[in-house]
Amino acid sequence: MTTRLLDKSSWIFDMDGTLTVPGHDFAGFKRDHGIAESQDLLSAANERSAAGRAALLTAISEWEAEVASLAVAQDDARVLLHALQERGCNLGVVTRNTREHALTTLKASDLLSFFPDERVILGRDCAPAKPQPDALLMVLEQWNVPAADAVMVGDWVHDVRAGRLAGCTTVLIERTVKARPEWLPHCDHVIDDLRALIA
Repeated sequence: MTTRLLDKSSWIFDMDGTLTVPGHDFAGFKRDHGIAESQDLLSAANERSAAGRAALLTAISEWEAEVASLAVAQDDARVLLHALQERGCNLGVVTRNTREHALTTLKASDLLSFFPDERVILGRDCAPAKPQPDALLMVLEQWNVPAADAVMVGDWVHDVRAGRLAGCTTVLIERTVKARPEWLPHCDHVIDDLRALIA
């Protein structure tokens, strides 16, 4: 990876699938709740009546809580976070989960120590969910750093779209899904192992 990327002072990470091993059976959940396979969960909730939206969001939250309690860190995530911590980098998390479930996930996976400032662990209840850039901009404001000095790392198009809209350098990690052609305009780097960022 380029020295220019390694010299970035501030790093924002997606959580599930990026820092932790994927534990969500999205296909099964969508099937059980009458959501099209291609549809985003939060978008599906927003399309329902007030009562239907509340019921689906409750189901999503309960499901997230169960998965969060069983979270396991990705081996390459721990290596990268340690290296960045040693360099004195700012480290934050922006997830489409709730903030509470993000904290549970990071505790269960033994990654929370890499993020001592919990103010930069944000979820969908803190700002509009990714791909909107609001939460990333909040983290950058908290650090008082320009977006040009920050990197957004994630495993899905919402992550790199949010990073691009915020003005960050974007990194897509290919875990269970390969980068799709329509994702590539939002990606500055595409990798298959986070250790590549410190190689």
